[in-house]
Amino acid sequence: MTGSKFDPVAVRRTGIFTGAAMALALLAAPLAASAADAPAKGLEANKKAAVAFYEAAINRKDYAAAVAYLGPQYKQHNPTAADGAEGLKGFIEFLKAKFPNQKGDIKSVIAEGDKVVLHVHSTRGDGTPGRAIVDIFRLENGKVVEHWDVIQDIPEKAANSNGMF
Repeated sequence: MTGSKFDPVAVRRTGIFTGAAMALALLAAPLAASAADAPAKGLEANKKAAVAFYEAAINRKDYAAAVAYLGPQYKQHNPTAADGAEGLKGFIEFLKAKFPNQKGDIKSVIAEGDKVVLHVHSTRGDGTPGRAIVDIFRLENGKVVEHWDVIQDIPEKAANSNGMF
């Protein structure tokens, strides 16, 4: 080896730095994984909150239980329901009086960002096929703050055999 000298101090220094870098990488890996899991955990928490809200408000028609899932503001995009907690209360009272046997069977739950989407088969207990409903909830800090829905009657006879769910 001409022109190069073996330097044991440099080797030790490099080894120390390499070892320290490896130790830091090993320590940081769980933190990075935890940070990567945080959005997924938030989505799952939002899904659970939206489903619990739906079950309380629509299926059990229990305002006291449902209001616990509302944020400080509740904006309603369904043109037949008023905004706010009092609007929700009025809608639940309407369901109790007009459709006491109405139930929503949640077929799928999808979450992205701050929104949760429920695909629901709603029946009124009157023997009709019911309705296909897509409910969209926006959540802030785990609370429902906004709602949209799209509602379609299920026909007695469909043009295809695919079903709506």
